[in-house]
Order: sequence, then structure tokens, then C-alpha cells
Amino acid sequence: MYTAKTRGVHVSVTPEFMESESSPGDGRYFWAYTIEIVNEAPVTVQLVARHWRITDAHGQLHEVKGPGVVGEQPVLRSGERFKYTSGCPLDTPHGSMVGAYRMVTEDGDAFDAAIPAFPLQSPYAKITLH
Repeated sequence: MYTAKTRGVHVSVTPEFMESESSPGDGRYFWAYTIEIVNEAPVTVQLVARHWRITDAHGQLHEVKGPGVVGEQPVLRSGERFKYTSGCPLDTPHGSMVGAYRMVTEDGDAFDAAIPAFPLQSPYAKITLH
């Protein structure tokens, strides 16, 4: 699990390689990732947008921006949590993701809550440590 905390908004990510959705012979690799967002701040926040930076094994960057997550813009009161699962396809056997959620407080104050960087690793990846 990978975690980050910004202004009381705690984001945890658990990635999982999905063998059943992947076809390595065709250069298709797929990961699911489950995210849990916990509002530990004393104010209500709403997740209004997302911004992902996805890097493949060749270092090619793909950016994804859009409203909410999985068709929702959840409102989290203090102490509440929101959990969802989504996915990411790549043409390479490994990569990484990092990003931010645009949050807005009940007073209209906007800020970016960090989504921690996490690896997308498959059993087909040949990763060398230097």
C-alpha cells in the first residue's frame, strides 16, 4: 500500500496486476488499483477532479485529467471515507502512476490532495536495480 496525506486528506493506493485482463504476447498489460480516501480534516471536502501522470517502461508520459472519479464527485465530511477501484492499461510490462485530486472545502477553498506514486509491475517486467 502507498499513502500520502495533504491537509488532512489521506489517500491510500493498492495496485494489482490483472493477469486475466492482460495479453503479454500482444503487448497488453493491465492493472487494477484500489484507492481509499479518508477525510481526517475538521472540514467537509469534495473531490471535484483528478489528474494522473502515468509513465510506461519507455519513460513515455501519459496524462489523464477529468471530473471526479468513476463517475462520482464524492463529498466527505470529517471522518468519512470513499473507496473505489479503477484500472490502467499499458503497452509495457511495467510503469508507474502518480497524481492529485482537486478538493474543494465547504468554504470554497480549493487544494490538490496528493495521490502517492506507485509502481505498476507485472511478472513479465525485467527490472534492474543499479
